[in-house]
Amino acid sequence: MAVLSMRTGAVESCARAATRFAAFALVALALAACSLFDKTEAVAPEEPADKLYNEGLYLLNSKKDAKNAAKKFEEVDRQHPYSEWARKALIMSAFAYYQANAYDDCINTARRYVTLHPGSPDAAYAQFLIGASYFDQMPEISRDQDRTDKAMQALGEVVRKYPDSEYAVAAKRKIEIARDQLAGKEMDIGRQNLNSKNYVGAINRFKVVVTRYQTTRHVEEALLRLTEAYMALGIVEEAQTSAAVLGHNFPDSRWYKDAYALMQSRGVEPNENKGHWISQAFTRLASGKF
Repeated sequence: MAVLSMRTGAVESCARAATRFAAFALVALALAACSLFDKTEAVAPEEPADKLYNEGLYLLNSKKDAKNAAKKFEEVDRQHPYSEWARKALIMSAFAYYQANAYDDCINTARRYVTLHPGSPDAAYAQFLIGASYFDQMPEISRDQDRTDKAMQALGEVVRKYPDSEYAVAAKRKIEIARDQLAGKEMDIGRQNLNSKNYVGAINRFKVVVTRYQTTRHVEEALLRLTEAYMALGIVEEAQTSAAVLGHNFPDSRWYKDAYALMQSRGVEPNENKGHWISQAFTRLASGKF
């Protein structure tokens, strides 16, 4: 009986070992199969960088499909990240997004280019694309001017960092337009304050135009509105100075005619106080220290 019991136990032990071995073998086979499957799915054959780049150019120039061209250029960077083709494709991707009016994508891609390749010949253009993307989104003056501010900052970087580049001149032109936009915003709020008889608030807005945006088309009207606001408050000397500065710098302006008529209606003449902030602002402009 003892021998039979020992044999029975040995058989059961062998059976359990065999079962465990079979289970381990199945798991190993399953893992190996998964590994092979994953490799088949995850690894896609790479295309040559120049082929991808030229396909992007074809989509951009021949098919006029800027958005898909941008994605094709991005594939160059993804599949060949350390190649010279990747650098070229990155700036082309930013340009393609700009052409597609996908401004946020353009800004992000161009910023990445400037970060990765700050000393390259195309860095100035990448920075210009950032500013141009904000510039093209400038809203009308009644709305928030955050993008106008960002356009001026980004375009100012082009002028500051790349003054000799071909994009510096275009950036300056856009900056002047953006400055005019910001001045227009100040004028819009100032007029509202003037109409609601908030004369101090109006003066503060028109002062911004006179001191910060003297080269814009709004400065003439700002000087007239200052004359009106000061007269409404009974501060005649300041009104006389703003009218005199307006007449001295813009003698043929229709705004000066209105300012002069207002002076005449109150029995006074334009008279410039050279120490007044308005006079000082234009003195700095004339001396080139503005």
